[in-house]
Amino acid sequence: MISFNHLTKLYRTDEVETTALRNINLEVSKGEFVAMMGPSGCGKSTFLNIVGMLDTPTSGEYWFDGQNIAGESEGRLTDLRKNAIGFVFQSFNLIDELNVQENVEIALLYHSEVSASERRQRAHEALQRVKIGHRARHMPAQLSGGQQQRVAIARAVVAGPKLILADEPTGNLDTANGEEVMQLLTELNAAGTTIFMVTHSLSHAEYAHRIVNLLDGAVVTESIRQVL
Repeated sequence: MISFNHLTKLYRTDEVETTALRNINLEVSKGEFVAMMGPSGCGKSTFLNIVGMLDTPTSGEYWFDGQNIAGESEGRLTDLRKNAIGFVFQSFNLIDELNVQENVEIALLYHSEVSASERRQRAHEALQRVKIGHRARHMPAQLSGGQQQRVAIARAVVAGPKLILADEPTGNLDTANGEEVMQLLTELNAAGTTIFMVTHSLSHAEYAHRIVNLLDGAVVTESIRQVL
């Protein structure tokens, strides 16, 4: 599903050139669950932004679902991102003024082909899928951290993405809620969704099929955790 060939990302100012990612070669298969680990500042966030088409590489190729998207227009990247990728962040990024149902529906507003009634139905189904449908009319402030992350995951999956990108999805949760979120991501993966997760937690990384370790912008090791 995803393939990077000699991917490099440089940031330049008038006086300084910084290499954020260097010569990365990596593949993620459809239906795989991959975790990326590494120290702060090693390039994990930059890499995730490129995977999510929020940033572009300086050189190299990025193949997504059979298309080389390096160099594609912003409009094309926006369409791909909207239709194929769901995002889950460490901070839940829910809108305080909207209830749970509305927070999930909002992810479908950019899909003009989806009617208002279908938005409601799909949001309802997504909330049921992550076992938080009973709180659909509650406001985010009325939920625990774990429940808010479930809503954020429902928002990520409501449009039926091929890929979920999870950036430290348990970083703001206690141990019990963190384990619940990891179980939920595992269930979504078992149902066919490809997941790429950045995490500092080795115990949570071990839910993945494969762990990729990044250091100073380069992949240094990969380990397979279980047979696919």
